[in-house]
Amino acid sequence: MTSHSIPEIDRKPDEAIILMGHGSRVPGAGKDMEEVAKRLKQKYGYLRVEICFVSRLGPHFHEVFEKCVNQGANRVLVIPYFLHEGLHLLLDIPEMMQKEAKKFPHVKLILGKSFGFDEALVELVERRIEESKDLCDVRDIVLPGRDEYPIPPGQYEFVQMPPDEAVRYRR
Repeated sequence: MTSHSIPEIDRKPDEAIILMGHGSRVPGAGKDMEEVAKRLKQKYGYLRVEICFVSRLGPHFHEVFEKCVNQGANRVLVIPYFLHEGLHLLLDIPEMMQKEAKKFPHVKLILGKSFGFDEALVELVERRIEESKDLCDVRDIVLPGRDEYPIPPGQYEFVQMPPDEAVRYRR
């Protein structure tokens, strides 16, 4: 088996993979993750690869997980599309998954590893450094209006503040 080979069990029709990203209120922000899902199917032969988002625009985990189960998945592997081990990975995502797992006790639901450190990321960052050297100065970027991306109902705007001020808002 080569490093790119996938064990035959990973291609069974009763298995699904869900890539879980953060989410954004910018429509189309998840298109790159959609492309990764598509290529996983094409290049490695996975039969069912879906995407979902923790927050903002959907699809959301509960919808995609239920879809996979309704299509016959008995084993679902969720790969967090995150670089860092923040609160979403430590608490929010496992909590959300445990809640949904209770609805389908016959389905094995696995929280996979996030990206974290990988030598492939070093190579990607170096490539981005080279690709970025001739880009324009940040002052020359024309920014869109914030009002072009309204906050979805029930959600709040991210507010930037120094850590010493943020401490006041801890529960």
